[in-house]
Amino acid sequence: MEDAKNIAKNYNPAEFEDKLYNEWVEKGYFHAEVDKNKKPFTIVIPPPNVTGQLHMGHALDETLQDILIRYKRMQGYSALWIPGTDHAGIATQIKVEENLRVNEGLTRYDLGREKFLERVWDWKKQYGGRIINQLKKIGSSCDWDRERFTMDEGCSKAVKEVFVNLYNKGLIYQGSRIINWCPHCITALSDAEVEHAEQAGHFWHIKYPIKDSDDYVIIATTRPETLFGDTAVAVNPEDERYKDLVGKMLVLPLVGREIPVIADEYVDKEFGTGCVKITPAHDPNDFEVGQRHNLAQIKVMNDDATMNSYAGKYEGMDRYECRKAMIKDLEDEGLLVKVEDHSHNVGQCYRCGTTVEPIVSKQWFVKMKPLAQPAIDAVKNGDTQFVPEHFEKVYFHWLENIRDWCISRQLWWGHRIPAFYCDDCGEIVVTKEDSAVCPKCGKEMRQDPDTLDTWFSSALWPFSTLGWPDKTEELDYFYPTSVLVTGYDIIPFWVMRMMFSALEHTGEVPFKHVFIHGLVRDSQGRKMSKSLGNGIDPLEIVDQYGADALRFTLATGNAPGNDMRFYIERVEASRNFANKIWNASRFTLMNLDVTENKLPDLNDLQLEDKWILSKYNDVVKSVTENLDKFELGIALSNLYDFIWENFCDWYIELVKPRLFDKENPTGKTAQYVLTYVLSNTMKLLHPFMPFITEEIWQHLPHEGESIMISEWPEYDEKLNFPKDVESMELIMQSISAIRNRRAEMNVPPSKKAKVIIVTDKTDVFKQGTAFFEKLASASEAVVQTDKSGISDNAVNVVVPSAEVFLPLDELVDKTKELERLNAEKKKLEGEIKRVEGKLNNAGFVSKAPQKVVDEEKAKGEKYKEMLEKVLENIKSMENM
Repeated sequence: MEDAKNIAKNYNPAEFEDKLYNEWVEKGYFHAEVDKNKKPFTIVIPPPNVTGQLHMGHALDETLQDILIRYKRMQGYSALWIPGTDHAGIATQIKVEENLRVNEGLTRYDLGREKFLERVWDWKKQYGGRIINQLKKIGSSCDWDRERFTMDEGCSKAVKEVFVNLYNKGLIYQGSRIINWCPHCITALSDAEVEHAEQAGHFWHIKYPIKDSDDYVIIATTRPETLFGDTAVAVNPEDERYKDLVGKMLVLPLVGREIPVIADEYVDKEFGTGCVKITPAHDPNDFEVGQRHNLAQIKVMNDDATMNSYAGKYEGMDRYECRKAMIKDLEDEGLLVKVEDHSHNVGQCYRCGTTVEPIVSKQWFVKMKPLAQPAIDAVKNGDTQFVPEHFEKVYFHWLENIRDWCISRQLWWGHRIPAFYCDDCGEIVVTKEDSAVCPKCGKEMRQDPDTLDTWFSSALWPFSTLGWPDKTEELDYFYPTSVLVTGYDIIPFWVMRMMFSALEHTGEVPFKHVFIHGLVRDSQGRKMSKSLGNGIDPLEIVDQYGADALRFTLATGNAPGNDMRFYIERVEASRNFANKIWNASRFTLMNLDVTENKLPDLNDLQLEDKWILSKYNDVVKSVTENLDKFELGIALSNLYDFIWENFCDWYIELVKPRLFDKENPTGKTAQYVLTYVLSNTMKLLHPFMPFITEEIWQHLPHEGESIMISEWPEYDEKLNFPKDVESMELIMQSISAIRNRRAEMNVPPSKKAKVIIVTDKTDVFKQGTAFFEKLASASEAVVQTDKSGISDNAVNVVVPSAEVFLPLDELVDKTKELERLNAEKKKLEGEIKRVEGKLNNAGFVSKAPQKVVDEEKAKGEKYKEMLEKVLENIKSMENM
């Protein structure tokens, strides 16, 4: 225990936050071991990108996890929080390529694969730990001894194991299908990596001439540049307008190639013209039609979305440049009928925002239907539960409508696909080994140049981080993990992939609960983004206000699944709360003579002691119950109310006379109660505000090295004093009512006045006479059963179970008070007249900005309300 009297005068988190964190790490408090005498509690961190730096979404996510892990650690669990980072294939490669281009004028191809990957690893060593160090600044109590990286040896081993197992089961296959292609990142994307946004576009209506005829059909398209890849025009077989056309040939505009008219039920007769261009290489629906009708697949774009040789004279143009040029040519040739405005959903790359191209491509896929059903069943059976429950709908929607997962990426940074090809005989071998020899012709085989989707490795995170596929002691003890804490925006990216991967490879769900939180938005409710420039750096908040203030703000604003708005004013309020705790604790410490933390003999407790102990006991129960339900915001709100109102504003004030009077025999009891309640309240608050609670706890009498490994408080039936609580709260309500009445009459606290309490519960109120004198500015407090002896002009206040009287002549000088009230009345009438004069002036109302006019109206209303109150007070005073 540090010297209680040596606690700093002012709350300055910069003086102790880093110091305490380093001590926690050095003493190994964050480390969890397999301990058969304890229950395990495990969280795996949603691995932030190795390229990243801490943003407010991370800060929220990590704060919520840290609250849970610190809570369970104090409850006696072997609490493991596994940290780590994701290699972030696309984002990292783009970052390093950009540095190469800007600083050296080179591309990755100039270096070659091996040298380029050396550069990426160098970059990772230099910058990859940045976000981890930032997580430490906000107090994250991760087990840093177990830090993982999605491309470390163990995780890479797991990736190969999974790929080979799924391939051997026929659940991974290679095929040519329509995929989402990002022309900027130059790679395939999965459906989950494509964000759809409403965009204003057009429908171009184009004539397709019928061969050997002067007639034509009209098709409407939003992507005319794909016309060069058309291999048919489709109509609905039930569409009477086009029955005679089926089987005939059309001449493709600008190209001259002949394409057939086919009948397919895919076509909606009521949409557009009823004729649909079929481009199997550039549209997923057209691809399926093409498969049914054995149509050719003509890919008309290069990887960077420039047009290829199939586009003829438009070859080399960007897709939108081509669109503009060909529309002009169609118009010149009389083939453009009309252009209609049309808004539609357009897919964009979630990394760079570029509009994706649906393109036919040979890629590796995971067959999803067999994997999706067990993941659906696990949630429906309750093996894994979502908090809040309604997010199950998002999860089910994705899994029930899922298409096969495109897992190959045209990148160099990432887990390389463990497939090998023989260029001589065409044999394919999938193996966990780093090289392969052709089993047929004995030649050295060439490894697939592509890498796996980053989410393929992070899907294995809950079990790969614990040593799977090896049967480790940690895997057996800590898995399945207890809870996943994550945002609703990555349910399709990550949550469902972890679920089906875990069930397939471990036979168990990866976590028992999925605790979903919302996004942190700016004060206007907008999503924080670089483009809006509205992001707030959590570390700047920490530097200015302290980590505890940031954490408190994020936790109090959190309700499961809901977005929250971030206001600096809320951070300032959080800092004020920390300051309140500091000052109350310092007052307590400066008035302590006791050197041990224990409850006094319950028979020695005074009324206010029983009240605070009961209220404390209640808050132990409510905080614990709400943490168990993941209602972290409610838990903290209950704790805030207890600390600010019950402990600081009431109890400390109630016991000051006992502390200051060294002759008072109940003084020691008050010290023990103060110490017990404060130290245990710091324990309750510790998961939310770890630094200030540790610093205060170290100055209080305690056992053990650190608050973070102390025992979590438990509800104690013997600390229930319901009758005493009722009595104390009657007294407190009366004191508050007296204070309010005096404030209404502008009586300063220094002005003492007699208080007469008329009640049937004389025993209750007689216990509080000293409190009325201390907290209600009473010169004396008299408790009686009737109104005898009370002057007619006494001010009365009605409270539960009592009526309180204050002699008016002791409160105010009636003459002076009437003078003051009449002066106030005159002043307000003048203000009202001035405002009404302005508002009745047509020139002012017409010329002044509406905001100014509205402000004047608001002032007028406020003055009228104030005048009404003053008039009531004058009337009341005159009648006394």
